Amino acid sequence: MFAHRSLLGVEPLSQADILTILDLSEDYVALNRRRDKKQAVLRGLTQINLFFEPSTRTQASFELAGKRLGADVMNMSVASSSVKKGETLIDTAVTLNAMHPDLLVVRHAMSGAVALLAEKVNCAVINAGDGAHEHPTQALLDALTIRRRKGRLQRLTVAICGDIAHSRVARSNIMLLDKMENRIRLIAPPTLLPPAVDRWRVEVFDDMAKGLEGADVVMMLRLQTERMAGGFVPSVREFHHRYGLDREKLAHAKPDAIVMHPGPMNRGVEIDAQVADDLERSVITEQVEMGVAVRMAVLDLLARQIPGEGA
Repeated sequence: MFAHRSLLGVEPLSQADILTILDLSEDYVALNRRRDKKQAVLRGLTQINLFFEPSTRTQASFELAGKRLGADVMNMSVASSSVKKGETLIDTAVTLNAMHPDLLVVRHAMSGAVALLAEKVNCAVINAGDGAHEHPTQALLDALTIRRRKGRLQRLTVAICGDIAHSRVARSNIMLLDKMENRIRLIAPPTLLPPAVDRWRVEVFDDMAKGLEGADVVMMLRLQTERMAGGFVPSVREFHHRYGLDREKLAHAKPDAIVMHPGPMNRGVEIDAQVADDLERSVITEQVEMGVAVRMAVLDLLARQIPGEGA
């Protein structure tokens, strides 16, 4: 039983909630590999994708997920909307509410903006990334990818490497992996670690060789220069030398360790092309496939909470 009205983050989810989403996602993985991929689960419902930040794969993934489930899907281009003319987030929420959407998928540059918007609308809201706060469906699709490749989602050693400080993907993954009883290691220069990292249930390393020792999963993160103000790293070249994943560094992980990346990748910065394209170790394209299935599962489960006609 999934009783949540919206999905604003991983934090409110229980182990049972996570497993409910992942188990349903498995059904949608199978559906998406068939010739006829259409379902009528969301028929008659309206889904609005509201992206205040540019996104290619996440927006496309949500759009595809909604359409395959039979929803009427509308993408709102914020770059040409009233928001650019000074409309506040609250005004936007009131305007959207008047359109009576059933499902609202939101990405915003400010942490907490999606939760604020969710308080002002009557429909289900899905957080597609808010600032450096959370990106719950990315953590869920990563979890599904790990479970399918490793056969389980518990008692694994997962190394998350790179720009932890600015990464909502890292935050959501840390919460989810901790809830599922995994050993989590963060590998980054001190300048790219969050201030409160000592209160998290993680191990922290600034050396790739030590941090990757015996890891089952290696999760690389993009260097988010657009969120940086100041000198977080001496240079991109120096960052790659110390923290970029290549075959030499990967050799410290387990021989069957998988390599992940949420995308978009900066090849030659946080990951070498040889590693990214290694079909035996890299699951990066599989993550994209799992993303559509997970988002279908989330839309499906939230739609079940929408009252029927006359309710």
